[in-house]
Amino acid sequence: MNRRRRRPDPAAIEAAFRDACRTEVETLKPGNVHRFAPGHGMTIDTFLDAAAAAAPMIARPGASVGERISAATKASFETVGVNANLGIVLLCAPLAAAAETIGVPAEPARRSEVVVALRSAVASVLAHLDAEDARLAFAAIALANPGGLGARSDADVRSPPKIGLVEAMALAADVDLVARQFRDGFREIFEVGLPAGDSAGYGEECNLGDPAALAVYLAFASRFADSHIARKYGLETAEACRKRFETFSNALNGIADPEKRLAAALAFDAALKRDGRNPGTSADLTVATLFVRNLAEAPAG
Repeated sequence: MNRRRRRPDPAAIEAAFRDACRTEVETLKPGNVHRFAPGHGMTIDTFLDAAAAAAPMIARPGASVGERISAATKASFETVGVNANLGIVLLCAPLAAAAETIGVPAEPARRSEVVVALRSAVASVLAHLDAEDARLAFAAIALANPGGLGARSDADVRSPPKIGLVEAMALAADVDLVARQFRDGFREIFEVGLPAGDSAGYGEECNLGDPAALAVYLAFASRFADSHIARKYGLETAEACRKRFETFSNALNGIADPEKRLAAALAFDAALKRDGRNPGTSADLTVATLFVRNLAEAPAG
């Protein structure tokens, strides 16, 4: 039987976003920035400050997806002066818009019910995106100027779009995992990220940060050639990095001692950073997955 629902409090959506960003950056994600080590010219404070600036814009009640993306990207860039969370913003804006349209059941034990409703709501949000959403998103992408961003003959972000945002994202979906979420209804978030987080190991013995965040990050980094690395260095390099993650993830699961596990993760992290390998897209997808988990447990208004 369907239970009567109440929409999440907008403040709860903002808190869910900030918590997802904080949890991700406080977890040791090899190759990425985290509280255990900086990297790529940035520190944990860069991402915490960017998240704090973006959060109110992501959760702004009634705003379109394009408006959320534009305002959040501008606020983040003005605060930290670098592209710290473009991928996160692109992914979380549709999720926040979808969360406004659903209700939450009274019992937290029915989280799975909210996840199903949220996935359906995301599909509806994506189906209604238009050229104005594309225009605002393109302007945000051009402002952030992510590493490896090239020019396109069709739907280039520096030119006014003539198609909707989903159509524009679909053009890059085969090579960009963030764009693929728009085309495929956030399939990897719901079918790869969430199950990985729910099956996370280590529990209280995890001294690398949040077990779910670590499990989600490793699931994405070991399963998909990271789009950020592919843009900067090519698909062959990204695939080689994916294989390194697959090997590392399997090895980490076989280390029982927490201190040895931490040492192994720090060594892999340092090696990736020496090579300039930053699985930034895997980190973006991790935040989006944690955001969905948080939204499914958010209190109603």
